[in-house]
Amino acid sequence: MNTILRKSILGIAGLTVAGGLAAGPLNHDTSTPTTRDAAAVTTTQAAKLDSAALIPHGVQGTQSHIDLNDEQTANVKAIIAATKKAGMDERAAVVSIATALQESKLENLGHLGDRNDHDSQGLFQQRPSSGWGTVEQITDPEYSTTAFLKGLKQVDGWRDMPLTVAAQTVQVSAYPDHYAQWEQQAADLVAEHWNS
Repeated sequence: MNTILRKSILGIAGLTVAGGLAAGPLNHDTSTPTTRDAAAVTTTQAAKLDSAALIPHGVQGTQSHIDLNDEQTANVKAIIAATKKAGMDERAAVVSIATALQESKLENLGHLGDRNDHDSQGLFQQRPSSGWGTVEQITDPEYSTTAFLKGLKQVDGWRDMPLTVAAQTVQVSAYPDHYAQWEQQAADLVAEHWNS
């Protein structure tokens, strides 16, 4: 075969192979990804990351859930704002909200008379007689959250504890295991409202 002809054939074959490789793999997907697909992947990945940060030890036991009204949602937002103001992270907000869900169902409770546990009041059922503050202070969501977080900061290794242990160490409740049932809803609320 003529040298010029051989070089021409090899040149054309090389261009064909190179063109095919430049166009993509032989078994490539012909569908065009949409912005919505990319957003869904990003949202799914973010949800997985958030879940790992919000519930690092996994939930314990059966989980409870309540529907929130506007006042309860406002209290969630107040807890998150106080957590940020205290320089603490999303996990601290999860512990705080789960604690408030157990103690008051996120309702800022005043004195309940005979139905009250001693003089416990506010979102966290804190007691003036135990040094948490005045009635006016502990029924202020920002103050009561800050007081709870101050106690949480003093618990060595609280981030490495299951939620119920961390909450119980601050609250000293008669029902220490009850905090665990609110961890998933608390995490969901923090994921929903942390950046709102």
